[in-house]
Amino acid sequence: MSAIAQRRDLMVQIGSVALTPEEFHIAYPRVQAWIQKTLTAHEKDAQPITSMRFVRLPFYFDHTLLETTKFIPIDRVPMPPLSAMGLSRFAAFEQGDFNGVTYLDRYFIKRTLVTEEALHFHELIHVIQWRVLGPEGFLAAYANGLDQFGYESCPLEKMAYDAEASFKRSSAIFAAEDFVAEQLADLR
Repeated sequence: MSAIAQRRDLMVQIGSVALTPEEFHIAYPRVQAWIQKTLTAHEKDAQPITSMRFVRLPFYFDHTLLETTKFIPIDRVPMPPLSAMGLSRFAAFEQGDFNGVTYLDRYFIKRTLVTEEALHFHELIHVIQWRVLGPEGFLAAYANGLDQFGYESCPLEKMAYDAEASFKRSSAIFAAEDFVAEQLADLR
């Protein structure tokens, strides 16, 4: 089975597909274009995570990931105009005032929380999810999770919150990339 077929299979299995294939087929290019435009507009403000000199993150994440992933401090994290893209059922999510949001290997984080290592940890879990699932797979799984379970119980969000809680408890150190891969496999 090809990697693309495996990702599509995983998308379907992460909480039965709620979006119709037609809805996703129409919305995906619009969301992807918005993400690229947004990242390009803010790239000048992007900072490597290593610039924060966090002490604990290197125990959980590969050095290369920490070197290449960047965060963007901002007053309010940008959310795609999903309602305008024909996905009005996500209006509440679109209007949410979140502390951070991840797009590909960049994440936006509220300027007032930029020193919160646990928040960076949470967003890095999402970076790995994007990498493992690919952009199309991530967006489909996230949208279906939101649609079916709501924000707090969305499987990809729950995974990030569970990992963050473990990180905050200072429990045993774990390889975050392995954790995400195992959690995604368990969702199948």
